[in-house]
Order: sequence, then structure tokens, then C-alpha cells
Amino acid sequence: MKHIISVLVENKFGVLSRVSGLFSGRGFNIETISIGPTLDPSISQMTIVTTGDERILEQIIKQLNKLIDVIKVTDFADKEFVEREMCLIKINAPLDLRSEALRIADIFRARVVDSTQKSYTFQLTGDEKKINAFVELLQPMGIKEIVRTGKVAITRD
Repeated sequence: MKHIISVLVENKFGVLSRVSGLFSGRGFNIETISIGPTLDPSISQMTIVTTGDERILEQIIKQLNKLIDVIKVTDFADKEFVEREMCLIKINAPLDLRSEALRIADIFRARVVDSTQKSYTFQLTGDEKKINAFVELLQPMGIKEIVRTGKVAITRD
């Protein structure tokens, strides 16, 4: 089962290394990890997606709370939240496929962020299912490169 965990940490050198080391040292897997500063530049927020049962999740949260630089750990399992990913996709776009590629992008509300005579690069933001569906439709055109961020999540009020 997938779990999304938010971790507020002090924005210091080596914190990311200590958090990822905690996971690898105990055999826990990190599917995605995103980190960035908050409104307070001395604090960063990590969003970690991991897999495991309730026992494993409980262990992860306990171990994270033991780290000195960790301020707060939040498990989104029993909370209402909004999550998003961002994706950049570069596709082959010869003349005969350009209009079809733009039509698909329009349906998904993707933006063209770079265009050459032979390719398009699209930017898409959304949940995992939306991005996967977009990638699947572009596959026959020939995806040259794809880069995805990890999930970011925020609780709803």
C-alpha cells in the first residue's frame, strides 16, 4: 500500500542524506521524494511516497521522529489532501503528427514549453493517473524523453 508522508525539517546541510539513509538502512523503499523550502527559509518540507503495511509505516514515522533535524511528521493516510506531480515530456513531432500532439495536449491542459521543427516538449501537472494517461496517448508518437517530479501534497481545510 502506498503512503504519502510529509516531513518538516530544518533546512540544513545533510538532512536529506540522513532521511534517505534512514530508509535505506532499514530496507524501506522511497518511491518518490520532493523537498523544498517553506515560507520560513530555515524550514523545508519533504513529501515522501513509500510503500508498506501499517506496521512498516508506523516504524518509518517513529524513526523519522527520532532524527534531530525533523520538526514534524504527518501521514496523509487518514486526512483529506490534494496531491500533484509535474512532468516534462519531449516527443517526436514531425509535420504530420504536430496537430494531433497539440490536440492531445489541449485535452489534458498540457503546455508546450519548447518547440523545434522535430519535437515538442510538454509540461503537465496533475495526479498520477492523469500523467500516466497522457504518457500512454503520446507513446505511439515516440517519446524521446520524460522527466517526472515526485508527488507534493497538502492537507485540505
